[in-house]
Amino acid sequence: MDPAFQSILRPSNLPLFPSRPQCGIFYTMVHTNRKAVFSFAAFLFLLAGLAPPGVPVYPQQAGGGKSAWLIPIQGDIDPSMAAFVRREAGKALAGGADFVIFEIDTFGGRVDSALQITSFITSIKSARTVAWVNTGSGSMGVSWSAGALIAFACADIYMASGTSIGAAAPVVAGANGSADSAGEKTVAAVRSQMAALAERNGYPAGIALAMVDYDVELWEALVDGQTRVLTLGELERLESEKPAAEGPEQGAARVERRAIISPPGKLLSLTSGEANRYGLAGLADDRDSLFAAIGAAETAGESSPGIADGIIAFLTSGPAQAVLIILGLVMVFLELNTPGFGIPGVVAALAFITVFGSGALLGRVDSLEIVLFLMGVACLAIEIFVLPGFGVMGISGIILIGLSLLFSMQDFVIPRADWEWELLGRNAVVVVFSLFAAVGGIAVIALLGPRIRLFDGLTLKTRITETAYSPDSSPGAAGEEDYAALAGKRGVAASTLRPSGTAEIEGRIYRVEGDGVFIEAGEPVEVARVYGSRIVVRPCGKA
Repeated sequence: MDPAFQSILRPSNLPLFPSRPQCGIFYTMVHTNRKAVFSFAAFLFLLAGLAPPGVPVYPQQAGGGKSAWLIPIQGDIDPSMAAFVRREAGKALAGGADFVIFEIDTFGGRVDSALQITSFITSIKSARTVAWVNTGSGSMGVSWSAGALIAFACADIYMASGTSIGAAAPVVAGANGSADSAGEKTVAAVRSQMAALAERNGYPAGIALAMVDYDVELWEALVDGQTRVLTLGELERLESEKPAAEGPEQGAARVERRAIISPPGKLLSLTSGEANRYGLAGLADDRDSLFAAIGAAETAGESSPGIADGIIAFLTSGPAQAVLIILGLVMVFLELNTPGFGIPGVVAALAFITVFGSGALLGRVDSLEIVLFLMGVACLAIEIFVLPGFGVMGISGIILIGLSLLFSMQDFVIPRADWEWELLGRNAVVVVFSLFAAVGGIAVIALLGPRIRLFDGLTLKTRITETAYSPDSSPGAAGEEDYAALAGKRGVAASTLRPSGTAEIEGRIYRVEGDGVFIEAGEPVEVARVYGSRIVVRPCGKA
């Protein structure tokens, strides 16, 4: 089981805004591809709705009996599962269901998602919640780890024959990929939560503790003729109150140890029979027996995950998020190096909309992430279109965009516990890897772009030679002139150098390059170096 649990909160000189011809290019692109655009818009509406197709809803019978709504919790417990449970339980409550039955079949998953589910379940007041560990042709018949946590949040637990529940200790991923026990702080937090849920719903607290903590020793004992499940500490306390003489005295209980249920060093898991014996769960092998046990007469509805749920689960996974971030950043680079607004810009926008949109559907994206992202984009725009070189604004923009992407993957901003730091580290790895991979991709495109036919439209392959200019039309560009003699000479920038442009030196106009700096038109310059026909200038004081 993942230890994370419990949400805490939550080189271009193009104009900044496209001109009318550029807008026309975008309109033409959209118009000629309107079928694809409309199809993608319909796809976004499908994801936003998240309504799984084919969900049967049954009207209440005329008899007016109590109704139940079944919601499956199957597979890994992750943020998409938490969103699914909240949405479908909301439908059940809106439909007036008397019982909300969570059919659990899972090995576990992320505990932060499990705690979101348990928090929602415990907030339900208008219906009775039931956990049902069921078996079937495609089920595993287990409610382990985070699944046990969810089951304890329900008011009633029922289990089919051949099922099991337990083994809820949090773990962390080891260096070699193995699952290692989490730290004591994390174990203590989950242990107290399990015990609190057990006390709330009337389950044996010792069972909850033994399912989480390896150090808990659990016993079956006979107390005044009744079978009870007690921790070693509880058992010893009762035994210390046992009367010395035969027969109970006033205020003392007759205690008899029967068998050890869970020795120290082991995690507790119970079969359906054991859970029933110890008062944790009832038995229900099928839907009819479950309805009879809880007093439900009819089915108000039954939920099932749809295609949209699977798509959202895929889009919010670590690998998919990394690919989307890399794609978006690379497309931004290509867009800044092409005139107008074209396909790279559309792809970049769709990539980042998908990243933040899928996170928003899971409740992980709020105004903070959007503001940080827009501020980062604004900083990059200022760096590209206003300021020369690459400095504080560009670095700040990258940091802000990285933070916005990082926060869109989690439900907290400032980590306050060990499991939060681990989740933050895992998300940071995804974001940092994506940023470095994007930079690598941009470098490859910049270096190999002229050799790749795919990027022919983005690169200029026509070479301008000195013979293309005549001495009359371009003074100082004559083919045999010795430019070395210009070294150390001073002049004035005839145009803005960013970094290339023209400068007037000794009454003639030359094509020059700024020495890695931005030089305004009219600013005094001095020839720093000459490489063949390449003249490099730098700013200087007044001549």
